[in-house]
Order: sequence, then C-alpha cells, then structure tokens
Amino acid sequence: MREIETKYRVRDLEALLVALKADGVHMASPVRQEDQAYAPVGWDPAQGKVGFTFARLRTQDGHHVVTTKTPVANAMECVEHETGVADREAMHGVLTALGYEPFVRIAKTRRVGTTGPISVCVDEVENAGVFLELEILVSDDRDGRAAQDELDAWARDLGVDLERTSRTYDALVRRG
Repeated sequence: MREIETKYRVRDLEALLVALKADGVHMASPVRQEDQAYAPVGWDPAQGKVGFTFARLRTQDGHHVVTTKTPVANAMECVEHETGVADREAMHGVLTALGYEPFVRIAKTRRVGTTGPISVCVDEVENAGVFLELEILVSDDRDGRAAQDELDAWARDLGVDLERTSRTYDALVRRG
C-alpha cells in the first residue's frame, strides 16, 4: 500500500473542529500516541528521505504497532507496511539489530475521522504545534502529487486558516 498525505499547521483548533463538523466529519475522542522514529544507521537528514526506509514504533492505549515507510516521490508519499507487535522492547531490539537507530520521539494527542476515502487526523504534537493531516491509502498506480493536490483542495474548501507543510513530524519536532 502507498500512503499519500498532506499536512497543515493549524492556527485555530476550535475553528478547524467546527469546520470539520460542518462538513460532516465526525472526529473520534482524542487518544495519546507515543512514537519512536528510527532511521537507517548512517542516514543524515541532509540526504533527504526519498528512497530510504524508515521505521516507527507506536504505542497507543497499551497496544504497539511497527510501521515502515519508504518515501517515493516526496516525504508525504510512502510505501507503507504495518503490523501489531506484542512486546515494544523486543521490537526495538529487532529494529536496532536490522540496522536502524532511534532518531526522534514524537508524542501527540490525535483525533481521527474520515470523509469518503480520506482519513482526517487532528494532531496536537508536543514541541511542534497543532496539525491537520489528510491521507489516503492506495494500492493502484495513481499519481501521488495529483492525489496530494486533491487533498489540498479538500482542505482549502474547509475555509480555515491552514499553512501547508511538507515536513514530517520527526522533522518538525527536531526543529521546533
């Protein structure tokens, strides 16, 4: 599967939540997510992300999920693999044995909703701010940039002050 997304810095959380509700998007109750991002040993952010495979180990409500993401055309279009794991520490050991090193921890409160095929996430990310993330999962060969343009048009139609960013949460947390 490929995950194609767009991300926006939110200036007014309440205005966004009102706009989403008016658009028929029901947002679930907030949940806490603790993520550890991993990068390949020797990778440097100056190299960019396209063509490298990264891992994430997430804990939410006592459940652990490991995800790999390989950016394709840009950091917001990735081939993604994901599965649940029983033991977070053991999975950490597996990832480091496979040549990954812990890169950055990301803690956030997330609200999730959907509209058609679009997953809508409103994230309050510690040390980075509030963000709207829109994503679709595709198994076909659709053009990622065109899909990102469609997601952007949907976001703009909300009529809320949003600032689009191409930075991933790990980059946003590292730089503040």
